[in-house]
Amino acid sequence: MPLLYQASMHRVCNLLLSSRCTLNLPTFGCTRALSTRHLRQTVSSEQPINLEYLQFDPPSPDSLKNSNIAPIVVLHGLLGSKQNNRSVCRRFAKELETTVYALDLRNHGDSPHARTHDYKGLALDVEHFIDTTIKQPSVILGHSMGAKTAMAVALRRPDIVESMIAVDNAPIDAALGSDIPKYVQALRNIERMGLRSIKDAFEVLGKYEKNIEIRNFLLTNAKFKSDGTVGFRVALDILAKALDHIAEFPFNSRDDRFIGPALFIRGTRSHYVPDEAIPTIGRFFPKFVLKDIDAGHWVISEKPAEFVKDVEEFLLTPQE
Repeated sequence: MPLLYQASMHRVCNLLLSSRCTLNLPTFGCTRALSTRHLRQTVSSEQPINLEYLQFDPPSPDSLKNSNIAPIVVLHGLLGSKQNNRSVCRRFAKELETTVYALDLRNHGDSPHARTHDYKGLALDVEHFIDTTIKQPSVILGHSMGAKTAMAVALRRPDIVESMIAVDNAPIDAALGSDIPKYVQALRNIERMGLRSIKDAFEVLGKYEKNIEIRNFLLTNAKFKSDGTVGFRVALDILAKALDHIAEFPFNSRDDRFIGPALFIRGTRSHYVPDEAIPTIGRFFPKFVLKDIDAGHWVISEKPAEFVKDVEEFLLTPQE
């Protein structure tokens, strides 16, 4: 494998709309939900799908008895997966002494594909996961697309949300970064080319993106198909048609509100949470707290220590 392709994951982790922390911590009880599916399913959006996940437990089972923190559900961003958030999950499980779940959202990672990809469908799947797997109100933490999914769950099902944490996104309609459609199309083109090595895919991606780290990140979605050619775990055709939905926020603050604790973390060098959006946040989430971190959109990988500090301070502070 060429040196250029070797993933520098300590910086890549959160590029695009994925979120990951770069902390190098030992693994504490990380287990994976094993799927009984042999083939990727494509299902209708009217029914929830069973999401794949990683589970991170605190070092000692007895820790759970002493913790006042609800289980935490971590949601990745567009073109991300449950793998992107492992370092964050390990640290929260250890320091907050609670169980943490990192999910693969629909059309991503190892989870099934669904014909539609919008926030109501994404939220439905997460709600089903909490109802059937966790079975108690939880902390929902998401970055970018995952942040809007977390907001949607809180507004739709406040009964299963202990608190909500949105990282660098707001409850507004906002255009995605201009590179996102280009990346989706690039991966679709690679899949059609019948390439037989990740090295070749990496070189083709160079025509669309010069940044090596972004190319490495995009190729974390790569897999070999049954014919030996390079494919991708994400549902590219579905996502290509859903980009407008991903930019939307299909709720109305006159009808939809979450009155529980809510934390919004934004990168001050990112455009996703402009000052003009703050009144709208307050209408949807009247008990929100806003924290600014000197970072771009990829807050978690850029400033992991500040991010963890803000989240833990929020969760450990008694809420009225």
